[in-house]
Amino acid sequence: MAAAARDPLSAAGLDEADEAVRGTCEDASVCKRFAVSVGYWKDPYIQYFVRQAKERKAPEINRGYYARVHGVSYLIKAFLKKTECNCQIVNLGAGMDTLFWRLKDENLLPRKYFEVDFPMIVARKIHNIKSKPPLSKPIMESHSGDSLLIDSHSLDSSRYSIVGADLRFSSDLEEKLKKHNLDIHLPTLLVAECVLVYMTPQQSANLLKWAASTFPVAMFINYEQVNMTDRFGQIMIENLQRRQCNLAGVEVCRSLDSQRERLLLNGWETARAIDMMKVYSFLPQADVKRIEGLEFLDEKELFEQLMQHYCICWASKDSSNLGLANITF
Repeated sequence: MAAAARDPLSAAGLDEADEAVRGTCEDASVCKRFAVSVGYWKDPYIQYFVRQAKERKAPEINRGYYARVHGVSYLIKAFLKKTECNCQIVNLGAGMDTLFWRLKDENLLPRKYFEVDFPMIVARKIHNIKSKPPLSKPIMESHSGDSLLIDSHSLDSSRYSIVGADLRFSSDLEEKLKKHNLDIHLPTLLVAECVLVYMTPQQSANLLKWAASTFPVAMFINYEQVNMTDRFGQIMIENLQRRQCNLAGVEVCRSLDSQRERLLLNGWETARAIDMMKVYSFLPQADVKRIEGLEFLDEKELFEQLMQHYCICWASKDSSNLGLANITF
């Protein structure tokens, strides 16, 4: 990476690739806002971060996001329950995510909630927070102690922090988080949704290794692609490449086994991985029935194929014996 940055041609290519990755943040947020507007789940905060979609999103996309949001949220809440909220959350590549506000509404805030993303995305998020009272007020309400620190690329309150950093450089990441009072002795949950796949396997391995070696009690949740070597997976890759979006880490997305292996090889004690079709079947079926009534799904087979090409993996290390290894659907 450092060598590439010294070569102006490589650096230009890297900037272009990073720009395409930043674009996926916008896409995901627009899709979430559309699904919320149709009634798939409640999120009163997403409207303050992203415009409404110009056109309808396909029902299989909406259901996919429903499963993603609920699946990840289920594991996060299980961790919060095991630690009795005496923990911290580090949301890696958080984009316009609204989890901090939603957890506050449910009285489920951890001791501190951190978000990390590209400085450009962080600047935009901070601008939205500063200019929209429904976003800034909950931060002020949960803040205590000294004055709240805020500039264009970082925000630090006693319960919520946003840090602009490149996840490919974990020493820089750690330094910035520690400036914002990251406590390595607290049980720590790290969350990455469609983040590791945009890093080379070596870079994601370094990040996972850093997390496993830094926190004695921790859990890592990773949501991303899987089964990418079949025809359907190849089409997904080609579609992204057409938008200049290269999945640099796609080789780790071969199978559920390769996803699990990566976590175990990089210092995590336990690791599980299941595809999103499985997750969908584990979600509360009364609510699944409700959302299935929202829109007619013509392409059942397409929906199932899509869901079999995304997964949730989670890993833990638990020197305090909190029972993190028992967390499952």
